[in-house]
Amino acid sequence: MSAPLVPFAHVAPLGWDGAWDAAFATHAADGFVPARVVAEHRGSYEVLVAAGAAPLTARVTGRLRHAALGPGDFPVVGDWVATGLRADEGTASIHAVIPRRTRIQRRAPADHGAPMQILAANVDVVMIATSLNRDLNARRLERFLATAWESGGRPVVVLTKVDLATNPVEVAVAEAQLEELAVGVRVLATSAVTGDGLAAVRELLRPGTTIALLGSSGVGKSTLINALLGEQRLATSEVREDDARGRHTTSGRQLVLLPEGGLLLDTPGIRELALWDDGAGLAAAFSDVEMIAARCRFTDCTHERQPGCAIESAVGRGELAADRVAGWHKLILEERHQALERDAVARRAERKRWAVIGRNGAARAREKRGGFGR
Repeated sequence: MSAPLVPFAHVAPLGWDGAWDAAFATHAADGFVPARVVAEHRGSYEVLVAAGAAPLTARVTGRLRHAALGPGDFPVVGDWVATGLRADEGTASIHAVIPRRTRIQRRAPADHGAPMQILAANVDVVMIATSLNRDLNARRLERFLATAWESGGRPVVVLTKVDLATNPVEVAVAEAQLEELAVGVRVLATSAVTGDGLAAVRELLRPGTTIALLGSSGVGKSTLINALLGEQRLATSEVREDDARGRHTTSGRQLVLLPEGGLLLDTPGIRELALWDDGAGLAAAFSDVEMIAARCRFTDCTHERQPGCAIESAVGRGELAADRVAGWHKLILEERHQALERDAVARRAERKRWAVIGRNGAARAREKRGGFGR
């Protein structure tokens, strides 16, 4: 079979490295070309096969669609995929999704018809944007942090719109609040209007590094990306004055290559972020609470009026805020419910996997018989 049509150097700016090269070896032997998914549309994708090239419109093959066990087996923005190119037509076929290193996922909204939704794949840094207005919500931030930790990427919190502050103390108070909630996570205060803090964000955008920008509507994600690009490439809109809430301006997830060489993934404002967590992300987001919980007298302490409870003692001493503990309790209960649903999903996927194996085995048997028995 022919070697890949795209030299390694051409995909390196898109995040490709030697480990991806090794993971792609069998697909290269089949004559396929590596491409990165940069946008997703209804029934199609945009993929890049080289930095600076025009995106190609791509669709999954019937074989991949038939073998998929669920929505998570289809490409998402950030994925590396094995493609067959029709460069003269500006199109491509997606034959396989290369196993993901990281993935940002959540429980799917009720109208999606699936239990889990993958928002993005192969992200190195998860940048959580929250603005200096009424969007600064502790409980929402905790959900974003748990999701970011669970993804496998490195969380960073970005406080946007600091130019709205009436005095420097307001910014300092907001930063202190975020640092208290985002234990062990870097907090960057920025303004796309004045340029404050943008240099610190650019430091994260090393060549080949992929950063996903998450946050609710109106926090200034698209405005921040436009400031980093130096041009108005993404649509933006004003925040409503009456409730400080924004409108969706990004219609779909898209991966943007920046002049510095990093890649920024913009997402629509997330109104609903139900966890789809194995517990690791939740433990990391609440590492301060988990550390104190480990000192409880009983290992099965419920932290609700039990003797020797270190959590209740810490709240009584003012070491932990009661509302933070309440938020921790709420997400633990949610995670337990999700664990039951994940088990049910895994069982359904296993049944489907064996059904696919059975069908493929029967097809091979028919081929060996020369088509008899159809």
